[in-house]
Amino acid sequence: MGRFAVDGGRFLMDGNPYQIIAGDMHSVRVPRAYWRERLHAMKAMGLNTLTTYAFWNVHEPRPGVYDFSGQNDLAEYLREAQQEGLNVILRPGPYVCAEWELGGYPSWLLKDRSLVLRSNDPKYRAAVNRWFERLAKEIKPLLLKNGGPIIAIQVENEYGAFGDDKEYLEQLKDELIHVGLGDTVLFTSNQGPDLAKGSLPELPAVVNFGSGNAEKSLRMLKEFRPDGPQMVGEYWAGWFDKWGEEHHQTDGKREAAEFRSMLERGDSVSIYMFHGGSTFGWMNGADSHTGTDYHPDTSSYDYDAPLDEAGNPTYKYALLQQAIADVTHTRPAGLPPMTKRAVFPVAEKMLSASLWESLPKPVHSTVPLTFEDLDQNYGYVLYRTALKPGDGGKLVLGGLHDYAQVYVDRRLVGTLDRRLGNETLELPRVSAAATLDILVENTGRVNYSHAIRGERAGLTGEVTLDGKKPKEWENFSLEMKDVPQMPMRPLPCSGPCFYSVAMQTETPADTYLDTRHLHKGQMWVGEHNLGRFWSIGPQFALFTPGPWLKQGTTTLRFFDLMGDATEKVSTATEPIFGAVTHDRESQ
Repeated sequence: MGRFAVDGGRFLMDGNPYQIIAGDMHSVRVPRAYWRERLHAMKAMGLNTLTTYAFWNVHEPRPGVYDFSGQNDLAEYLREAQQEGLNVILRPGPYVCAEWELGGYPSWLLKDRSLVLRSNDPKYRAAVNRWFERLAKEIKPLLLKNGGPIIAIQVENEYGAFGDDKEYLEQLKDELIHVGLGDTVLFTSNQGPDLAKGSLPELPAVVNFGSGNAEKSLRMLKEFRPDGPQMVGEYWAGWFDKWGEEHHQTDGKREAAEFRSMLERGDSVSIYMFHGGSTFGWMNGADSHTGTDYHPDTSSYDYDAPLDEAGNPTYKYALLQQAIADVTHTRPAGLPPMTKRAVFPVAEKMLSASLWESLPKPVHSTVPLTFEDLDQNYGYVLYRTALKPGDGGKLVLGGLHDYAQVYVDRRLVGTLDRRLGNETLELPRVSAAATLDILVENTGRVNYSHAIRGERAGLTGEVTLDGKKPKEWENFSLEMKDVPQMPMRPLPCSGPCFYSVAMQTETPADTYLDTRHLHKGQMWVGEHNLGRFWSIGPQFALFTPGPWLKQGTTTLRFFDLMGDATEKVSTATEPIFGAVTHDRESQ
């Protein structure tokens, strides 16, 4: 069996100096049918190591209910990496950030309002320990000492940007050791200014930064750990997109030159991301640096990476491949083949179902219940209360998380959006008894900053109308797990509506669903939840993997908050983005 170790300022593999040349790619962002070819493309670019997270909320969707099957079979993903000749650096969190819902934490942790995330709170620690124990059953056989590919495991993730509690880090390290994952190289990972706060003296430290900052950040690492290995845990060679903002593209030539210079100095580097893929379903996170701002991420996690969202090599791939070949004195393996893509005809006639006619039984309460109170992770909640004649005035939705449409007798009277910081709406006074409906979307829980500790979804604060608190509420839980089986009719629909339409897919291949004629909602292809669409961009097409299509006819279903007669879906062979920026807002 192999042995990987740290010897002063260098890594050793079986006693020989070893330079890690790695890239990040996440199993849950790549369709399982494509794992192997994406890993093959990683090896072909010259990388020797896969860096990847374990997403707690994916694998434990309910307390004590674990899922490591199918798309979530992390162990198989790592075995396939090994079969491609790649080592693995595993980052099990429990916090992972990653522009992922709640930074990878299961939202059910927040049902107990006394539990404190990323702390020494005993209830939090007990939940983490149970997660690590279950994860270890999957991962321990894949440690290098057991014949597997895992050479190193990260302790927490950029903790120095959050806090400086060394006892917390020590306890996480000890728990990894306790469950049998400590018999490998453990390390911490932080941005340069946070190294002292987020590192442990007995563990190697690596530094994270964006392109253009290698000299400054590696100097900070050298000053912090003059005798330790020089390694970049995340080299951000791209950036992610947020709804209502611009699509990011960064300078690949500049990145390749900087990457080459780091390799020539002998630094170990992991490119974040080698392949971003897609944040399918409801799993996008949101940025918040002050705790009050809110910037939800798109479903596309293209990241302007060496492989694009559909797995095709970009110009960056060839530049980085050549840099690696030159430094390692090897011959480039050539470019991976382009994926098979096609356009498919989509029928014009759609079936539909109104949300108003598709409501489940409500839960009654004296105050609006959060998603967590309802044991609901994602989707929507409809809050309903009665209005008496004369009711109206200033409606305040305290702690709105995250997007709300307000209806009186099913007539839309206004929209509130956490991104824009608005929580108040003037409600017209009613002349007769009426129904107030507030339809709230979880647009993605914050994955960064101390905001995660209170990141419940729905109406999380006090709701008042004309200064008074309604005392009777109906809470309709809309997790939308049954949309692929929902009955629909050939009737027009407007407002919050479900739609179904046929797409002819005689020869399945990758495609993009053009969403420019839709408004705001969620898309399914067959049984798969593709992700979100929103007319504010910058993403205007959803990547749709060929293996998820049926030979013959594939059914597309979607939910649109603002459905109308203009609803239309078409296909394209390329992604569709809005305005582009070349600036990364964080370094």
